[in-house]
Amino acid sequence: MLKLLHPLLGPDLLHALASMGHGDEIAIVDANFPAAALARRLVRVDGADAVQVLAAVLTLLPLDSFVEAPLSTMAVVGDAAAVPEAVHAFADAAAKAEGRVVAWQALAREAFYERARNAFAIVQTGETRLYGNLLLRKGVVAA
Repeated sequence: MLKLLHPLLGPDLLHALASMGHGDEIAIVDANFPAAALARRLVRVDGADAVQVLAAVLTLLPLDSFVEAPLSTMAVVGDAAAVPEAVHAFADAAAKAEGRVVAWQALAREAFYERARNAFAIVQTGETRLYGNLLLRKGVVAA
């Protein structure tokens, strides 16, 4: 255990976050997501939901301010306009961490899978709510 680090940020997740560069994406996904089949790098955080992991990650990871929507979620199949409970919670957690409203976009299921496949890492959580999947684009740390 280290001081000042969120306890959900284990060594594998810390290494992934520290290794990412500006514009790289990381996926935080639910327990139903086919993470092992898609991930280039898979980090598991089974004991926490996706919102808890997002909040922990955002204590260290800056979101990209050079793009319109640094967050991407998976759209509900058959009802792209629906906003799942988990997505509302993601938006709230991002706003709290950033001190501002953070724009997000919903991607069709297959488009989300493709972006996750190309993500720097996929973090699989114990999230059981449907559509508890999120992509984050890393920004820069301004001096």
